[in-house]
Amino acid sequence: MPDLSSKIKTRRPRFRRATEPPAFRLTDGDLAIVRVIARHRFVRSTQIAKLVGRSLDRTNDRLSLLFHAGYIDRPRAQLDRFPTDGSSHMVYALADSGARLLKSYDGRPIRGLDLSRRNKSALRPFIEHQLEIVDFHVAFQSAVIDRKDVALISPEDTIAAFPDATRNDKNPLKLKAKFSDNGRMQDFGLIPDMVFGLRFPDGSRRCFMVEIDRGTMPITRSDNSETSFALKMRAYLAIHAAGQHERRYGWKAFRVLTVTTDISRARAMAEALQKFPVPRGPGASLFFFATREQLSTNAPLTMAWRDGSWRAVTLL
Repeated sequence: MPDLSSKIKTRRPRFRRATEPPAFRLTDGDLAIVRVIARHRFVRSTQIAKLVGRSLDRTNDRLSLLFHAGYIDRPRAQLDRFPTDGSSHMVYALADSGARLLKSYDGRPIRGLDLSRRNKSALRPFIEHQLEIVDFHVAFQSAVIDRKDVALISPEDTIAAFPDATRNDKNPLKLKAKFSDNGRMQDFGLIPDMVFGLRFPDGSRRCFMVEIDRGTMPITRSDNSETSFALKMRAYLAIHAAGQHERRYGWKAFRVLTVTTDISRARAMAEALQKFPVPRGPGASLFFFATREQLSTNAPLTMAWRDGSWRAVTLL
């Protein structure tokens, strides 16, 4: 039987950096990995491999080197998943040293060097939500590969095309809604989980806001002033009616893509829409619904989504 003791002794810790990190030469591929992690806040190694177009084994090797060199973090909130999930599904976040690295190479601004502290304090539900947003992005990026009839406008490029005043805001995605409920005006702040677009050969585009629903928020409440998914949908309707998407984003039109836990919850969301007064605009058809399982097993551009009237629709 082979002696594995030497391998066990030299194995580097998963969540504590080696006191003597291995020497390595930083490559363009490593920078691409750090950029992906910076872009997505929290991202799983399997997602990184897809986004940079590398094998998972090769990606894991470089991620390990970058972690022990201090450029990226492994949030400890994922500690309870190991060893059952295996290191191939480790979650990563940008560390302070990684932010300085990107500033030196890309001129990327550093907004406060407290990333590592925030990574340590991030809780599991928040991280899982961020990972589902990345899953959505990966699904659409994979869907447009080798297609000539449509191209993905990334969230970064979408925001870069916003009007100057919006793009320079601290949070350019933030929207404000105001609507009347039983004679009482309500103000509602809203930030989509993601924005992106699809561009077609004739130069036209379709723009989307995204909501990733994890099933933790009630769909409706007896008190309409309390947070619910129905209240969020009503805010989107008010935003459209007020033309905020034109003033803030420079969009002529948009749809809201909601990915939720199961088909019964999606249907309940659509049913809640039917009870809202719609001032003007597309009404229930502003919203398209799908489940997480549908998104993971189908091509999101051609699969059947359901609009707010429960009609089958596709994004193309």
